[in-house]
Amino acid sequence: MISALKEIHDDIDRTVLAAYAWQDLTPALVGKPGATLPSAYKAPEQEQAEQELLARLVALNHERAGEEKGGQSWLRPDYQIPKLGVKAPKPEGEHVGTLEIELPDMADGPKWPTDELEQIRLVRDLLAKAPSPTPPDAIASVFEGRTTSKRRDRVGEVLETLVATGLARTDGQRRYFLPR
Repeated sequence: MISALKEIHDDIDRTVLAAYAWQDLTPALVGKPGATLPSAYKAPEQEQAEQELLARLVALNHERAGEEKGGQSWLRPDYQIPKLGVKAPKPEGEHVGTLEIELPDMADGPKWPTDELEQIRLVRDLLAKAPSPTPPDAIASVFEGRTTSKRRDRVGEVLETLVATGLARTDGQRRYFLPR
């Protein structure tokens, strides 16, 4: 039964890639282990195809956001609002644009921990709460006190560690997010 499930999954992958007219990625991605998680066992072609897929998705997201700002709607309100409307921000008047991480006042921010493991946990938790890919500077500025270059550098190191371990991803523009 596992082989049948794998074949169904591969069929879905092929269909989705075809729907986006990205069949050129099919040979390098469909049926391969690992999806988009880092692995020492992937062929360079697969790694390159995964990066290309993520880059195309980010570009498509930016394109759609621009179209929505211009008045084009890709949502199906009659279908989505009853199910997800409680989670969506309510625009007042005009289009609100893309979401950014909500930063608390500096005085309300958590203290930057001295323990390196706790730093990793705290940065991961902040990424989990971020509604969109977030740059290191935004994360570093959340913490209590003055944001120093040392703290910014350390937050960058923590984010790269999270990416290297597969716990976080980057959009290629030094903005980080957790896979959902």
